[in-house]
Amino acid sequence: MNDKRNVYTFEDYKCSPDPVFTVERECLEPCPAPIVVDNGSFQCRAGWASGVSQLDQPRLVFRSVAARSRGAARSDAHVGNDIPSLEPLRWTFKSAFDRNLVVNFDIQELIFDYVFMHLGISTQGHVDHPVVITEPPCNPLHCRQMMSELLFECYGVPRVAYGVDSLFSFSHNNVVSDGAGLPSTGLVVSSGYHCSHVLPVINGRLDAFNCKRVNLGGGEAASYLQRLLQLKYPANQTAITLSRMEELLHQHSYVALDYQHELEKWRSPNFYEREVHRVQLPFSGRAAGVCVSVEEKNERKTQQLRRLQEINSRRREEKLQEDQKRLETLLSVQELLEDGSLELFHRSLVELNMDSAEELQSYIHKLSMSVEQHRLMKAETAELEQPAEDGSEMVPELNQENDEPGKTSSAIQPLFNKAEYHQLFVGTERLRVPEILFQPSLIGEEQMGLMETMQFVLEQYPPELQEALVKNVFLTGGNLQYPGLKERVQRDLLAIRPFQSHFKVSLARRPALDAWFGACEWALSNPAEAQGWISRQDYEENGGEYLREHCASNIFIPMKLNKPSSATKQTLVGKCLTDASNCSVDEPVLLVT
Repeated sequence: MNDKRNVYTFEDYKCSPDPVFTVERECLEPCPAPIVVDNGSFQCRAGWASGVSQLDQPRLVFRSVAARSRGAARSDAHVGNDIPSLEPLRWTFKSAFDRNLVVNFDIQELIFDYVFMHLGISTQGHVDHPVVITEPPCNPLHCRQMMSELLFECYGVPRVAYGVDSLFSFSHNNVVSDGAGLPSTGLVVSSGYHCSHVLPVINGRLDAFNCKRVNLGGGEAASYLQRLLQLKYPANQTAITLSRMEELLHQHSYVALDYQHELEKWRSPNFYEREVHRVQLPFSGRAAGVCVSVEEKNERKTQQLRRLQEINSRRREEKLQEDQKRLETLLSVQELLEDGSLELFHRSLVELNMDSAEELQSYIHKLSMSVEQHRLMKAETAELEQPAEDGSEMVPELNQENDEPGKTSSAIQPLFNKAEYHQLFVGTERLRVPEILFQPSLIGEEQMGLMETMQFVLEQYPPELQEALVKNVFLTGGNLQYPGLKERVQRDLLAIRPFQSHFKVSLARRPALDAWFGACEWALSNPAEAQGWISRQDYEENGGEYLREHCASNIFIPMKLNKPSSATKQTLVGKCLTDASNCSVDEPVLLVT
């Protein structure tokens, strides 16, 4: 971040592996504490509902994905925070979700294994703790059946309770704000990674027949932002990753109060310079904004020349030392000949790979000449290096290019700013991307936006009930954390409501985490015998799709299979007998009774 303009950088957050916790004594005595799992399509949050202050936060928060390549063994899969960096392995990601529904129960089993292992549950073959788990609104019976089968048959849990994540958040925030219990009626608006919902709550229960879903969420917003910036910066497409776009969404986006009017404001150059966010992509090269003057260039050339001279001088010195050492060796051998030690002299010639005294004399002469030349060159170099240190002889030669009149030696020559080339200028994208929640047509989706959906849901009720619903409009979900969203909903709600009607819009304190806190509070206030828990006996008697309703649950609508009446059975038997009489004697006949 500099003084004139803000330059942001990507954090590129890398996950660190979760530790394997030990189960606290408070979670075992006097009875096993429930495990609360907020099973979201973007993040999974898990922890204990024990009522102890040190355990009042989710112990595990991780991405709901498993990285497993095709054909890999189950033990080779990496889940959640065991994946340090998401982008290199994104192509191997497997999710348990299709939109917001759990359909891949192999991956869901890996997620449960990760949760139970890191929470410290070490019992073999079964989990002795009750489980509270979230599910989407109007969850299909088949998805709940498979989830119950997984929890009861695979993990042997004693009890299970299902609840809608946004309704848990609704109950948690209203209890905290009022302190006297749940309000009976309200309109819950939630938005997650793949879907958004408008849920009417009447007399403390979800009206499932008038719930509406919009197939837009944070995942579509991140993909839209990635597409916009890749078209804007085609040279940096590989650096514009989905993880970085999610970071831009969370930290740099906002919802405009009036979308068209806000776009007009961005036409102003002054407004653009003041509001645009410059985000630096990682790159390798020079530091940003460096300019080199002529004096600096001359100084660098001088340093390079001096460095080359030092290298050459060092090499000559090494060569001189080698020649002197070899010359001393040859002279010592020649002294053996002069002293009359012929046997020792011939042995030394063999070691030097020489044949005669003449060859020895020739080598001595050549080395003496070479040593003398090196000494003369060393003396001349020492004389030349003395004025070079002052730079008096170098500067005129290096400044020949600046001899033109009117040019000063201190002229600044700007270089290409490589850092700015790798910057993303995020301007109107900051408000265009969150706007798809209100105008899905911006990305080509032919469906209603949030406010149109809210208006459609309200129109299904009489005016008196509409007034009760809009007096408690509640916003929750990780995709509703944009600055300005609450004000935008209030403005649009004022436009669609009749004149002088009253309404109230509230935002969850922690839109992404309050579902877990609400489920934790529900588990603490509802013991094992309370309404809402599904025991193993209920599962075996009523099937996996069975649901015990409570204040934050879906509505259970059992599947009705029409059994054939006695008259229908007689008709089928008569038809079979008629067909049998028309068959030949040799043909076998199968009668169904």
